[in-house]
Amino acid sequence: MAHILLVEDDLTYSRIVKTFLEKNSFEVVTTTKVKEAQNILNTGKFDLIIADFRLPDGTGMELLQWAKAHFPKLQVILITHYSDIRIAIKAMKLGAFEYITKPINPDELLATVKESLAQKIEERIVVTPKEFTRIPKSNAASAYVTGESQEAEKLEKHIQLVAPTDLSVLVLGETGTGKELISKRIHEFSHRKEGPFIAIDCGALPKELAGSELFGHVKGAFTGALDNKTGHFESANGGTIFLDEIGNLSYEVQIQLLRAIQERKIRKIGGNKEIEIDVRIIAATNENLISQSGDGVFREDLYHRLNEFTLYAIPLRQRKADLEFFVGGFLEESNSRLHKSIKGLSPAVWDIFYNYDWPGNLRELRNIIKRAVLLSTGEKIEKEALPMELYDSSFLPERPAQAASSFQPHSITNSPGSQPTSQDYKSQWKEQEKELIQRVLQDTRFNKSKAARILNMDRKTLYSKLEKYGLE
Repeated sequence: MAHILLVEDDLTYSRIVKTFLEKNSFEVVTTTKVKEAQNILNTGKFDLIIADFRLPDGTGMELLQWAKAHFPKLQVILITHYSDIRIAIKAMKLGAFEYITKPINPDELLATVKESLAQKIEERIVVTPKEFTRIPKSNAASAYVTGESQEAEKLEKHIQLVAPTDLSVLVLGETGTGKELISKRIHEFSHRKEGPFIAIDCGALPKELAGSELFGHVKGAFTGALDNKTGHFESANGGTIFLDEIGNLSYEVQIQLLRAIQERKIRKIGGNKEIEIDVRIIAATNENLISQSGDGVFREDLYHRLNEFTLYAIPLRQRKADLEFFVGGFLEESNSRLHKSIKGLSPAVWDIFYNYDWPGNLRELRNIIKRAVLLSTGEKIEKEALPMELYDSSFLPERPAQAASSFQPHSITNSPGSQPTSQDYKSQWKEQEKELIQRVLQDTRFNKSKAARILNMDRKTLYSKLEKYGLE
């Protein structure tokens, strides 16, 4: 029997989910806080965590990062409101198996739980002259879609232009736009295609271990270094290394990376021997590194070393002409994974897809297709299988806590003459805070580091609020 840890602070909602899962033969332990969850995980053996994103003492994202650092093979499913969609997508990049949105559909929850428990973490073996390193496979869809839109054709032309060279490439674009797939395509059309391609999410690297992960360490270099470790750069020798979310690297690691690029040599943490490397570097980010370099957060000399050629991953809303290609690929993938045979989308669903803005880009589309395939009973996906947020403009992204016995959202309004509720004041405060952040960003010309200082908050908090209010 699989053991599940459910982390949800809405006790009624937690009780309903727990009862539902137990009726389907799972052993479920519940808690309400991040710290309590960590203590439970340290004292028991679990196969899966299901965690709400918003918790009293932290977030599901924080629990995810902690769990992946301490229990790498533990699966994590994140529960979010639809307004947290971009955060949920980032969580998948950090190793979450899946995210599901409230209100939860029981069939979707059960299918996701079963799939997460059935799917062991696949590993890709990368052979080097000395040893091999095991690298977890990406959660991203495996197939690159060239597309037929003008933007896609331009991107493909630039990929074919830069791929045969050894130039370092910087791939810019929003979360979920397929930056890793673009990087893989560059590798596949390069003279290094027979060598390894290693993808590293710099945002998922623990700060204190990032240097060791990238460059390796020798036995005894620090507490816990019980043996020699081969870093990702050494493992990628003769091939390509993809550094996603490069802006998350600490200043100290940036210095090490700059040296590796300039001298084509690395030195393991605690070691005194230099190791020659032959690695092509492709980096990616959704942040403004030039702005960060001006603030002293990202080294300007490293930026120019990485940016010998720039590619722009196109947001899905700007390549609607390619929507049919992506839908077809994700539909085939979902049918295979869920053992279904859905043949296509109804005209009403196509209208919704073409009119939707897709803030989560390809990752969001992939998840919605998979959910719709699961819920569909006919030959085509109908409107009823889609999240209401895609087509109902009156749906509120932020709402009061709903009765847990209902799986459908609702909103509350005051009748004329009624007294303002705490929710009214909360809504007013959020609106004022949003306007203040907008004004400060405009005054600082969208310099986020400077805006954070003026607002007296750290950058992490500011980024969280930008995502919350849709200001990115």
